[in-house]
Amino acid sequence: MAPIVHQTPLLTSHTIDDMVGKKVYCKMENQQKTGAFKFRGASFKLMQLSKEELKRGVITASAGNHAQGVAYAARKLGAKAKIFMPEETPLAKVHATRNYGAEVVLTGESFQEAYQASKEYELLSGGVYIHPFDDYDVMAGQGTIAMELLRQEDRIDTIFAPIGGGGLISGIAVACKHINRNIRVIGVQASGADAVYKTYHTDRVHHLPEVNTLADGIAVKQPGKYTMPIIQEYVDDVVTVTDEQISASILFMLERNKTLTEGAGATALAGLFAYHKEIKSRHCGVIVSGGNLDINRMPEIQGLAEGNSPFEKIKQMA
Repeated sequence: MAPIVHQTPLLTSHTIDDMVGKKVYCKMENQQKTGAFKFRGASFKLMQLSKEELKRGVITASAGNHAQGVAYAARKLGAKAKIFMPEETPLAKVHATRNYGAEVVLTGESFQEAYQASKEYELLSGGVYIHPFDDYDVMAGQGTIAMELLRQEDRIDTIFAPIGGGGLISGIAVACKHINRNIRVIGVQASGADAVYKTYHTDRVHHLPEVNTLADGIAVKQPGKYTMPIIQEYVDDVVTVTDEQISASILFMLERNKTLTEGAGATALAGLFAYHKEIKSRHCGVIVSGGNLDINRMPEIQGLAEGNSPFEKIKQMA
């Protein structure tokens, strides 16, 4: 993967360290190619395909980062990509996906409808389906984040990562436990899309009738068939944060560290701010998973974090 993906930097901040009483290292996947970690999993998956499979083309459905990751990876490997996106997908994401060379089909009101259309097309076309998270090769690609992070800072004893369907944290948890079983891996979900949280803590698979969170990158209604058993075996805890906490973390990163994160990208940091007193850690890694924020949502984000500066808001929450 080294010649293909960026080795993203670690961001450190004395302000964050002082607030949580730990040394914190933010793994800045918002600076990855296509603006999110998804390029890693898509690239590794496509690298496993035969020439014949690549010739057939690849298919997927996505409302954002996975679409761009698959589109760019397919272009790099000379494969055609057809990507189904909901009709209400922000035009910036649609244009970005097309600019990476993919054919985009806008269909349905939600991701679920776009996904259904993509699966129907798969049967007709014979193309190779690239699932956004429920695929072992995709998980392995995401796990390279942890391998990089632990080479950049080998003292890390705890890692916070966001969870949607579970592909990112599955790869990270397996990689971490392979290197050092004592590293704690903590998953963070938005409280309005907490299917993995509920499944993890009840041992009964939860399917949510709807999801409601500004962190659209992790707004998944049910855990993955393949990711959930890995999460249950290798992840040490799963917690939730509110949209208010996520919004404050987005604004904090923008104001204090001059870096833009999307809702899903700020979720792990929000988890650290919310639960740092309960975590025995001296060196903590935080996965900032993406930066493809729809700027039109900034007033909503400011409204959720209204009342104080982000710095003061987070101090109150912590």
